[in-house]
Amino acid sequence: MATGSARDWVRRLQPYRQPDNRRSAFETVLTLGLLIGLWVLMWYGLSFSVVLALVLSVPAALMMVRLFIIQHDCGHGSMFTTAKWNDRVGRALGVLTLTPYDYWRRSHAIHHAGSGNLDRRGVGDIDTLTVKEYLALSRFGRLKYRLYRHPLVMFGLGPAFIFILEHRLPVAALKDGVMSWTSVMLTNLAIAAMWVGLGFLVGFKAFLIIHLPIMLIGASIGVWMFYVQHQFNPTEWDHAPEWEREHAALHGSSFYDLPKPLMWVTGNIGIHHVHHLSSRIPFYRLPQVLKDFPELEEIGRLTIWQSFCCVPLALWDEDRRRLVSFRMLRERMSPPSVAVA
Repeated sequence: MATGSARDWVRRLQPYRQPDNRRSAFETVLTLGLLIGLWVLMWYGLSFSVVLALVLSVPAALMMVRLFIIQHDCGHGSMFTTAKWNDRVGRALGVLTLTPYDYWRRSHAIHHAGSGNLDRRGVGDIDTLTVKEYLALSRFGRLKYRLYRHPLVMFGLGPAFIFILEHRLPVAALKDGVMSWTSVMLTNLAIAAMWVGLGFLVGFKAFLIIHLPIMLIGASIGVWMFYVQHQFNPTEWDHAPEWEREHAALHGSSFYDLPKPLMWVTGNIGIHHVHHLSSRIPFYRLPQVLKDFPELEEIGRLTIWQSFCCVPLALWDEDRRRLVSFRMLRERMSPPSVAVA
């Protein structure tokens, strides 16, 4: 087991927080170059087979995910040494990832500030009800929540809706002031210009065949990663004042132990417990943290196989202090069967 309190770990991880501008620029250019290269290959492959282009959309989508992680680090101020360059690169990448950078950065900061806090749910995270809250809903309310948590919605329709539609006009941005709203509108204009330009360059039909699968697959992978990093057992949820940010960060975020190639393409975001504990650590330094402190690998570890078992988890059981599925709740509430002699 890892030794020391979560607050002790924040102090111990302090030396890893300094970004290397050259390394950050290299990672950004490399990932962008790979995405562009795969995009061109898909365009070229269309002259042979649509299937070939669709096969290539998977690695291209993974590069899109990696760009999102770079943008994500820019939002934390951990990619470059100055706020100016973090924001410039973050806003530019937001055009590619269909994410209004300034608005997203604020909502994600709220997620980090209240992760695992039952009193601060609802912004920048996946809606998670407690068992008592779910049982207090009307039949229609329960149906809506069950539909929201259905895998086809959570990992299919939901990601497409968020990145293609909701990010184009997020209502919450209206409450965040002029800066967030301006970021949304400018991002939309830049996306429209890029898409129209590429449409004229390669043909609009070819553009949609190439780009939509990349965006849809990338969005689903991104939501899947975010899901398993917070919806797992054992995790930590508490009401104030029992909730403590550092403890919730370390024990309420998983270590998604992926094979090294998958860890690379997902920007090491699977080392999520360390990221939440010290969000200013650049993504390329996270593996070094585990190498130097192997005891951290024992906290919240999930293998790929174990992560699939997280899909049904939908409710926080405050009595048992664990996430449960709808089926588990139904079985718990069913009256015991009476044996007939």
